[in-house]
Amino acid sequence: MMKSILLHLLGVGFLIMSETSTAETNKILLLETSQGQVEVTLLPDIAPNHVARISELVESGFYDGIIFHRVIPGFMAQTGDPDGTGMGGSGEKLNAEFSDYEYRLGTVGMARSSSPDSADSQFFICFDGCQHLTGQYTAWGQVENGMEIIEKLAVGEPPEEPDQIISAKLID
Repeated sequence: MMKSILLHLLGVGFLIMSETSTAETNKILLLETSQGQVEVTLLPDIAPNHVARISELVESGFYDGIIFHRVIPGFMAQTGDPDGTGMGGSGEKLNAEFSDYEYRLGTVGMARSSSPDSADSQFFICFDGCQHLTGQYTAWGQVENGMEIIEKLAVGEPPEEPDQIISAKLID
């Protein structure tokens, strides 16, 4: 009897853990930009530490008002620097979580310096020219809706009149 109860409790514990993992996988990052809304599906199975850190920054309001400081047509749009120069961050470096998740149109990855473990708060959203980044930069999200919004962002490094993230929030 005791063995049966223990196995049942272990089964319930496993069920709860499974439901939590599924719930985290279904989280969406909603970016309200100066051009419109963008929905990014988070990829915690591929980059759990990066998804956790991005989620923490989003919940704190870190990304609200930050500009897209580097937008290169045919390559990517980058944001996440509170200084707007491409040199700033939140102050917390992350260890790389490289994977074989293929960079393609709408893949969201962490910006970093030449050191693999230097990602902080800056991230980029790929246009078409990012395939060579697969396995070299941590991918943590995929744009599901709103790629046409990203393609409208002001171009430049930085743009003369940069677009911004008005607000960022997590939704189910």
